[in-house]
Amino acid sequence: MSGVGPQSDSFEALAMPLFDQLYNFAHWLTRNREEAEDLVQETYTKALKGFSSFQLGTNFRAWMYRILRNTFLTSRTGLKVTMTVPLEPEEDGPELAIEHDTPETILLERSNRDLLQGALDELPVYFREILVLCEVEEMSYQEIAETLSIPIGTVMSRLSRARKTLRDRLQPQSQKGSAAIAKGTNRAL
Repeated sequence: MSGVGPQSDSFEALAMPLFDQLYNFAHWLTRNREEAEDLVQETYTKALKGFSSFQLGTNFRAWMYRILRNTFLTSRTGLKVTMTVPLEPEEDGPELAIEHDTPETILLERSNRDLLQGALDELPVYFREILVLCEVEEMSYQEIAETLSIPIGTVMSRLSRARKTLRDRLQPQSQKGSAAIAKGTNRAL
């Protein structure tokens, strides 16, 4: 990102430490490695061009996330959102840490991860992004409010509704899965 002049140097000093976080958020939004890379590249290009409008002393991280989010939403305008299921799981995608003890544990953990990923993918973008910013990126409510340009009360209510929706989608699934596993276990005895 080496540009010309002190403005570009100060942009680079502020922006480069955020690269991995922005890529992670872009990947959660797009669910596709190539799209996430393009989204981050476009975000950095727009941010560098608009850096002169950034007010020093304000939250640079929130400013970058807002540019990324707005770029994502703009790219989706007019497009019908479709659900796609990859044939093979992405190797470089966000994963949950798993301790492998037994084949049964591996199967349960993989099943739980797939259920969680499926439930997250089904959430509307405005719920998914709030969950990712809070739980994955560990942003404060204030930072999320600045990033999404919404009041802090809206952050709290969307987060609450997103968690409830996710819980509702996972609970019946996990109960069915547990019942099926229990039935299978009983038959084996």
